[in-house]
Amino acid sequence: MDKGTIFKFYNDLDTDQIIASQYLLLPNLEEMKAHTFESQDPDFAKKVKPDDYVVAGENFGCGSSREQAPGVLKALGVKAVIAKSFARIFFRNAINIGLPAIVCKDLPDDVQTGDTMELHMSEGTVEANGKTYTCTKLPEYMQHILNQGGLIASLNKEEDK
Repeated sequence: MDKGTIFKFYNDLDTDQIIASQYLLLPNLEEMKAHTFESQDPDFAKKVKPDDYVVAGENFGCGSSREQAPGVLKALGVKAVIAKSFARIFFRNAINIGLPAIVCKDLPDDVQTGDTMELHMSEGTVEANGKTYTCTKLPEYMQHILNQGGLIASLNKEEDK
C-alpha cells in the first residue's frame, strides 16, 4: 500500500508530450527527467515526489515507441501510471522497465491533480477521496517482473538461480 499525490492528465497524451523528442539527445534519463511533461506542466518535474501517481484518460502513451517516456516517469519516482487505457507499446515498455501501468476505468473521472490515492496492486484496487475503485489486476507473472525492477532484472535474477 503506497499513498501518494495524483497528477492528472487527459486522453490521448502521447510520448512526445511525456518527453519531447529534442530531449532524447541528452545523455541519460537523469538529465531528461527535468523535462517530463514540460509542454503540459512546466513545473511537473519539480513538483512530483517519489511515490506520487500519474492518472490519465484513454490511450495514455500513444505515439512513438520511445522507452524514455516511461523511463523518465520512473526516474522521477512515479509509483505507477493509472489510466483508462494505454497505448500497447507504452504499456509494454512500462512493465519492461518496472513501472506499473494499471487500467482503472472509473478513477480518472473522479479525481483531480493534488488529490491523494493509495494503490493496492496485488488486490487490483485504488482508494481515493473515500472511495475504492476496482482496477485491472496484473497477472502474478507481471507483478513478479515489476517487483524485480523490470523484465531484464527479472530475467537476470532467474539466471542466477
